[in-house]
Amino acid sequence: MGIFASLNRSQKESIGLLQIGTFLEYFDLMLYVHMQVLLNELFFPKTDLKTAALLSALAFSSTYLLRPIGALIFGYIGDNVGRKATVVITTIMMSVSCVIMANLPTYAQVGISAAWIVTICRIVQGLSSMGEIVGAEIYLTETIKVPARYPVVGLMGCAAAVGSFFALFIASLATTSGFNWRVAFWIGACVAVVGSIARTRLRETPEFVDAQRLRKKARDGMIGKIPKSCASKKKVDKKTIIACFLIQSGFPISFFFAYIYCGDILKNRFCYTAEQVIHNNLSVAIMELFGFLVCVFMSCRIHPLNILKAKAFILFPIVLLLPSILSAINNPAYLLLVQLICMFLSLTDIPASAVYYKYFPTLKRFTYTVFIFALSRAVMYTITSFLLIYLTNKFGYWGLQFVMFPVIFGFLWGVYYFEKLENENENENKNQYQQQIDTPLSTKTD
Repeated sequence: MGIFASLNRSQKESIGLLQIGTFLEYFDLMLYVHMQVLLNELFFPKTDLKTAALLSALAFSSTYLLRPIGALIFGYIGDNVGRKATVVITTIMMSVSCVIMANLPTYAQVGISAAWIVTICRIVQGLSSMGEIVGAEIYLTETIKVPARYPVVGLMGCAAAVGSFFALFIASLATTSGFNWRVAFWIGACVAVVGSIARTRLRETPEFVDAQRLRKKARDGMIGKIPKSCASKKKVDKKTIIACFLIQSGFPISFFFAYIYCGDILKNRFCYTAEQVIHNNLSVAIMELFGFLVCVFMSCRIHPLNILKAKAFILFPIVLLLPSILSAINNPAYLLLVQLICMFLSLTDIPASAVYYKYFPTLKRFTYTVFIFALSRAVMYTITSFLLIYLTNKFGYWGLQFVMFPVIFGFLWGVYYFEKLENENENENKNQYQQQIDTPLSTKTD
């Protein structure tokens, strides 16, 4: 595409290295998520269906519960040491957790210790993933200018989706072709090490380097104060934080419904085995990636916020009819169609993340955005994995709407908020440009 013609060789190399690293990181992170229908049976005790559902929810949500702590750690590193350091450290952490899980004895061998170790490894993976995709997206946001910035940053989400797809593919092989699941985790560990080494070639972003230099000069008394756009002491507007959180909260409910909730329907209503659920989800993962790519391609011509609005408005009537649709489904093929539609219209921030990153000061950007990302995942995945068990038991499929509708409305409010900021910013830039034109004329008049 012609929009990428403005990128120089160094920028293209950075994009490639970050995409490869993000692919590897999400391959490792999602490997257990997509294989949990198999691995939970190996690492957790076999109990009644209700207890098993709660244990499954614990294993799933443990990846996200402590993410805010990881966000604060990597946010500090990202805003004080550098963007590059975070993306290298995170891949090393991911590889170590994969090595442990590849060698971990099952519940039948060591008892409840297996369940605790798996949960700890999932927590470590959740922590490391915090500095991964957000760090990569911020790196590219600070390196590449508009309009190429939007599709380039959006492609990082596509790289994560590709990693998730390959994790699902390996999970399918492990369950249908006798492929040893432990080998999959060894592969994940090896590719994470390769990703760490490759990312050492990255250079720090010019925007971050300039902000650090200005901060140092301010501390040394060489300048009065650094610009508000990068000041580490500048307060961030609360509405900006809330809007960012609400947009980030959209994807967890889409992901959980399509992969986890519908997977349980396949098992409980249509008697699917773990292998069949994983194989079914391969098609869902392909549609997820396709939807991301469509959004990235459209961002070359359409503002990213308009893309997000369109998806939310189309999804609304589908969610309105969803309980009736799920109740009437008598064939798993129809359920797959519902999964495909919901993932294609998933409430993701792709390709608009580069829009709201710039509304956070440079020397606070990493901490704020990664913490918001982590908090949204921790809150939404916990709510969906635990609360939906109660809501659907009490209200049936109508319980889904108690979660889905507030998420859609919040998502749209966040989009409209940043659209307002974009319009204000555009008007301000026009006024500054007009002043630059008018100033010489007034000088001549004087």
